Amino acid sequence: MSDSFGSVYLFLFLNCFHSPLLELKKYGVTTIVRVCEATYDTTLVEKEGIHVLDWPFDDGAPPSNQIVDDWLSLVKIKFREDPGCCIAVHCVAGLGRAPVLVALALIEGGMKYEDAVQFIRQKRRGAFNSKQLLYLEKYRPKMRLRFKDSNGHRNNCCIQ
Repeated sequence: MSDSFGSVYLFLFLNCFHSPLLELKKYGVTTIVRVCEATYDTTLVEKEGIHVLDWPFDDGAPPSNQIVDDWLSLVKIKFREDPGCCIAVHCVAGLGRAPVLVALALIEGGMKYEDAVQFIRQKRRGAFNSKQLLYLEKYRPKMRLRFKDSNGHRNNCCIQ
């Protein structure tokens, strides 16, 4: 597995959103990316200063190019502006759509797709279906997330 990473990308996987605000605050989440259809009101979460982004795509399918671009831009901006911050991402079961986005960030950060899949599956057993794995295998990174933090360390990832 790649070990050339140094600073931290922190992603929090959520199942269909039932996580208490305390858990979100514990990890310092300021942004939630919801990739399934909206099933809850975001008012309470937003009152706590947590921004919710709705980027739904079909269950079992890869994301659109627009969602990939938006996701990678978000990751780049958030981790440059606030190194060590945490982005929460969720779908319904937390096994397909959300892990695909996190895998894309890891691949763009320099991980091989196999390593990204293995890394995510250590925390989310059963993550990815065959269609999503094929998408990740064929995905060609543009190295949009290859940057160093203020200490000269390359990016890293922690998944909760």
